[in-house]
Amino acid sequence: MKPSKLREMSRDDLVLEERELREQLFKLRFQSAAGQVENASRARGVRRDIARIQTILREMELAGNERK
Repeated sequence: MKPSKLREMSRDDLVLEERELREQLFKLRFQSAAGQVENASRARGVRRDIARIQTILREMELAGNERK
């Protein structure tokens, strides 16, 4: 997911997206342990998307603190 698209989303949408990605990562890890993973590199992409969301949430938090 592109950072520009994520920056357009609201904070609540980002939190919801992060939760969904974490669930997806859990399922991918479970499949990997069972030897049923279809695309091994997908877990890496999901982890990166989670990191992007966390970074943007932190940017929003810092921007809000600077305005006060």
